[in-house]
Amino acid sequence: MGFFSEIRHPSRWYTQLAIAILALAIFAFLAAGSVSGYLVYRMTSPARSHSQIDLQNFPGHPDTLNFTVKGEGPRDGWFFPGLKSAPTIVLCPAYESSRGELLTLASALQDQQYNVLVFDFSAHGTSGGRSTLGLQEVGELRAAMDAVANRGDVDANRFGLWGVNLGAYVALAEATNDRRVRAVAAESPYNDPNEMIALQVSRSGLGSLPVITKLSQQIFVWLNRQFRDAPPLTARIARLSGVAQLYLQAPDDPLLAASTSELFRTSPPPHELVLLQHGNYGGMLDDEKRNYENRIVSFFLANMPPSGKP
Repeated sequence: MGFFSEIRHPSRWYTQLAIAILALAIFAFLAAGSVSGYLVYRMTSPARSHSQIDLQNFPGHPDTLNFTVKGEGPRDGWFFPGLKSAPTIVLCPAYESSRGELLTLASALQDQQYNVLVFDFSAHGTSGGRSTLGLQEVGELRAAMDAVANRGDVDANRFGLWGVNLGAYVALAEATNDRRVRAVAAESPYNDPNEMIALQVSRSGLGSLPVITKLSQQIFVWLNRQFRDAPPLTARIARLSGVAQLYLQAPDDPLLAASTSELFRTSPPPHELVLLQHGNYGGMLDDEKRNYENRIVSFFLANMPPSGKP
C-alpha cells in the first residue's frame, strides 16, 4: 500500500523525478505518433495534378479506355492505338505524378507502332482514393491490362511495362505474377513500400529522428494490414526469368539508387542496368528527355518488337 500511496502522492525526490520522466516519455511518444500519423496521411494523400487533353485533336488519336478496379470503382486511361495485333506498353506514373507528364513518351512509343496506355494511380491525377504506395496499385495495373486485352485489336498476351519509383515497383510486382508481361523498364524502383515511407520521412526533414521513421512505417503497415503478407520484390523477382528487364538507376535519391542496384543484382537474366545522370522524366530538358525516350524505345524494340519475335 505504501508503494501505491507514494505513486499517488509522491513525497520523495526520486519518485517525483521518475514520474516526471515517465510523463515526459509519454508526451514525447504521443507527439511522435501524431507527427508520424500526419506524415503518413500526407504520403497517402499526395498533392494531385490534373491533366486534360482534347482526345479528338491530339496527335496519335488516343481513345478513352474505361475500366473498373475491384473495391476502388471506375477508372479511365488514354489508349494510343498502334499496329493492329501489336503488343501494348503501359506507362506507370511516378509518385506525385500523373499521366499527362508521359504524353511525349507515349507518342515516341506509338511512333514505333506500339499500342500505349497511360493512366493515373489512386490519389493521383484524376483518380480518387488514397495511395498505398504500390500495394493496391498492382491491382489497378492488372485491371487496366485486362481492359486492354479485351479490346480485341491488340496482342492480348504481350505487354511491356515502364514506371518510375511507385510505377516501377508496381510494374515489377505485376510482372512477377503475370506471364503476359514480356519486358519491363523500371527507373528507381523500391524493394518494399516501407522504403518509400523512409524516403518521404527523410524528405520532410525528420529523417534524423529514427523513431519518426519507424512509427510512420508501423502506422502505414497497420493501415494496409490486408497487404501484410505481400513479400518484398527481392523475394519474388526470380520469377522474372525470361522477362527482359531494364533497370534505370538515377542518383537523385541514394536510397532508391541503392534499391535499384540491389534489385538488378538479385534479378535473373535477361537484364540490364543503366546509370542515368538525372532521373525524373517529367522534369528533364528536351535533349535529355529525347535521349531517355530513345533508350526506352530501343529497349522495347529489341526485346518485344511490334510484330514477330525479337
